[in-house]
This record gives sequence, structure tokens and C-alpha cells, in this order.
Amino acid sequence: MTLSIRNQLPGTVTAVTTGEAMASVKVRLAGGQDVTAAITADAVKDLALAEGSAVRALVKSTEVALATGPVEGISIRNQLAGSVTEVSTGGAMASVKVSVEGGELTAAITKDAVEDLGLNPGTAVVALIKSTEISVSAA
Repeated sequence: MTLSIRNQLPGTVTAVTTGEAMASVKVRLAGGQDVTAAITADAVKDLALAEGSAVRALVKSTEVALATGPVEGISIRNQLAGSVTEVSTGGAMASVKVSVEGGELTAAITKDAVEDLGLNPGTAVVALIKSTEISVSAA
């Protein structure tokens, strides 16, 4: 299946905690980082997700925020360190490509944010992604 979601990171399920309606799925990405996805319990069953399952973590570029360093005191669990490889700006918005261990992420952020954060190729950043914004597909 071809998707418009640019951010598709391969990984392996390391844990699944299922509740009444929702589940928390921990994924070890190919680069060694861990991310958590909050998905429906039905999706866990439909995809037959279990420890050891090969998956892809999917994230829309509009759901990736960037910081210039680790962020403490925040509920966002997924923080992936990386460095900017490319910045493309338009009139109001920008597309920022970030190299992370084992892959690449694209963040769609405002042009003002790019300027305020001083983002250029080589800038160290942390990609922030809420667990509710990560989808999982079987690999």
C-alpha cells in the first residue's frame, strides 16, 4: 500500500499493553530508539500485534514538532534526537528533514518557527511526537 505519510520508520514491537478500548504499543525503531504509539485495542487485534512483531511507525509530518534540545516537564513521550538535513521554506510554512538513527523524519512547521529556532542543515534537534499521533502498520 502506498501512503501519503512521509514518516515511516521500521521497527519491532517490544511491548503491548491493552486496555478496554485503547492500547499502548512500544516499538524499538531500527536505529535503536523507542517510541510509544497509542492505538485502539481493535487495531492491536486486527494487526495481530505482539512482542517481536515487525511494524512501521507512521507519523504525518504535521504532527512532528521540533525543539533545539531535550524537553523536560512535558507529556510528550516520544523525543527522537537528530540533526537537520534540509530546510525548504515557502511563504508561511516550511518542510524540515531531520536525520535520526535508522531513518529520516519530515516536520511541517511554520517558517517563523524555522527562523526563531535558527534551523539550518546541521542543527541538532529533537523531534517531538505525541503517542496518539503515531500509527502502526504491519511490516
